[in-house]
Amino acid sequence: MTTVLIADDQAMQRFGFRMLLESQDDMTVVGEAGNGTEAVGLVARHHPDVVLMDIRMPGLDGIEATRRIIRSGARTRVLIVTTFDLDEYAYDGLRAGASGFLVKDALPEELLSGIRAVASGDAVVAPSLTRRLLDAYAHHLPAAPGDLPLAADPRIASLTEREREILTVIGQGWTNTEIAGRLHLAESTVKTHVTRILAKTGSRDRIQAVILAYDTRLVNPR
Repeated sequence: MTTVLIADDQAMQRFGFRMLLESQDDMTVVGEAGNGTEAVGLVARHHPDVVLMDIRMPGLDGIEATRRIIRSGARTRVLIVTTFDLDEYAYDGLRAGASGFLVKDALPEELLSGIRAVASGDAVVAPSLTRRLLDAYAHHLPAAPGDLPLAADPRIASLTEREREILTVIGQGWTNTEIAGRLHLAESTVKTHVTRILAKTGSRDRIQAVILAYDTRLVNPR
């Protein structure tokens, strides 16, 4: 059973999400929050698998709430729900540690599959959309690290040459199938490499690995 917390300042939106989720045999709603402060408190109390997190809420917004949840070490994963697919704050939400984002007008089956994916440790932003998002908001990226050698970054230094190559193309939006075909590898081998990359770099999921590739300039914004 996947436990879900709904954080949104609109009561009708929370009601709609609850009705949808509780119609599923494998999901249950453990609470609702009308702002970020309530969301952080309810996560600490109920330890849900997934939080459906709105960004724009009064007081503590969804980005800071996400940041606090992730920093607390909670096993809870955050799925951001936004009004627009390139909301100006969506990148900040992902950077804060969210495992993906969906638009509020997504089809019910898209929302449900997104929650299941996040709960299982996957990410829900399609690689092409991830690349478009990061390219559009590249100005949020930190400054380039000057003359510091790339390998000196501790998150990258432990990777093998092949793993670094795969992390680079993950950052470019390649799917596992594309990586396998273009690098002439079995898809199972690619999945093994991706798992090792996530473990070595401390990335919670594929999206965080994409952000890492940008942060360390393995991939440069257009």
